[in-house]
Amino acid sequence: MVETTAPERILLTGATGAIGGRLLPALLERDAPVRALVRDPAKASLPSAVETVRGDVFAGEGMDAAFEGVDVAYYLIHAMGRGNKGDFAELDRRGAHAFGAAAGRAGVRRVIYLGGLGGRGEEQSHHLQSRAEVAKILAAHVPEPVHARAAMVIASDSQSFVILKHLVSRLPVMICPEWVGTSSQPIAARDVVSALRALSEVDGVPDEVQLGGAEVLTYREMMLRTADALGRRRPPMVPVPFMTPKLSSLWVSLFGGVEYPLVRPLVDGLRAEMIVREPPPAGVNDAPLGFDAAAREALAGS
Repeated sequence: MVETTAPERILLTGATGAIGGRLLPALLERDAPVRALVRDPAKASLPSAVETVRGDVFAGEGMDAAFEGVDVAYYLIHAMGRGNKGDFAELDRRGAHAFGAAAGRAGVRRVIYLGGLGGRGEEQSHHLQSRAEVAKILAAHVPEPVHARAAMVIASDSQSFVILKHLVSRLPVMICPEWVGTSSQPIAARDVVSALRALSEVDGVPDEVQLGGAEVLTYREMMLRTADALGRRRPPMVPVPFMTPKLSSLWVSLFGGVEYPLVRPLVDGLRAEMIVREPPPAGVNDAPLGFDAAAREALAGS
């Protein structure tokens, strides 16, 4: 049986984002109070049960007040797309240092960070390297750091899934770069949220927890099965192995409905295998959804 502890107070960053916005209601179901760190509380539109504090992680503002009395904190933000010319790594580095140092000063027990599930090819991705660096910075400041590592999150507002959906919706023929043959273990948004909530409760959590869905698929297989979920004809796929990462990113940006500065690091990350190689602790991600069920939920707006 899994032993659990109830944290004194939870600090949540990214409470208005794709993952944090789904995690917040799950945290409110518990007895522990939840505090959200937001840049503008008046615009956040959070439930009245949530205590909001003003602060900016990347500017290092409001950190000490946010951490007062906090036992467990979630770091669910990143700077991709905010830096000059898409260079987000320095902003992420600065934010992690500010957040981690404030957590250390406040005596926070555990910081939970959601990063990317890397593997072979990870060294080629500036995006995944930056995520791993953030985890290392945060870990230096608290006694119980938890780096939750997930592959593509299947959600209605997940940028990676939005790109996938737009590509199969808009193109009668898919011109496929080499990375469409890369294997990954996509995970439903509900399973990520469930795992993140459990990671604040379970005792003895390792400093790295790998999260994935029920299936390992190539991106080609995900595209075809997304077409099935959309009720569309499966598009013919024409492999183009000589397409460079830059050309691939331009292609994805043009037809995937996402701006190039955000697409480029995502595409670089698609070349890395994202597969769970060490199962998470019992009670964290026990029975995740398969891809088809996760895609149906995402397409329905979940």
